[in-house]
Amino acid sequence: MPRRDGRERERAERELRIVTAARELAETEGWEAVTTRRLAAEIGYSQPVLYSHFRGKDAITAAVAVQGCADLTVELRAARTAGADGAGSLAAVASAYTSFARRRPALYDAMFTHRVDLPFATAEAPEALRAAFTEILLAVEPVAGPGDDPGLLTETFWAALHGLVSLTRGGRLPEAAHERRLALLVGHVTAR
Repeated sequence: MPRRDGRERERAERELRIVTAARELAETEGWEAVTTRRLAAEIGYSQPVLYSHFRGKDAITAAVAVQGCADLTVELRAARTAGADGAGSLAAVASAYTSFARRRPALYDAMFTHRVDLPFATAEAPEALRAAFTEILLAVEPVAGPGDDPGLLTETFWAALHGLVSLTRGGRLPEAAHERRLALLVGHVTAR
């Protein structure tokens, strides 16, 4: 049994090393630089070893997305529980979300813009994806009005945040008004 546990631990460590290398390479050079050949060279494994862990680049990108959602969850939870309640908590979550996207653009792309083979908004979604959404939901629920569906309101709020991130990153919205846009969004969601 100890030998099997050791092999499983080594396998998990190799997978983490592959995912971490892909994430770092994407963050420094962009996703177009992430290829299985380049990853194999970066971490000193052969391409067959990479394929024994992941079916290809898309599967590696999906693993990076799951890891990114876990990181985002930590930041959203910290923002949500920092002491504010109601509108203050929602504003803190909105700010944390958009800050994460600005600081980690390649990671954010893996999570929310690249096509990945991950189920979203279903019971089959990986725990990290559900946990990130739950943190936003926990900030939205206290400000939901009578008759509002908190899940749908959370999806709408998340979509608005994603839209702000995407349009600002793409140069369609000026960065200078970002904080005012967030305040306007939070103000309208919390207005009752």
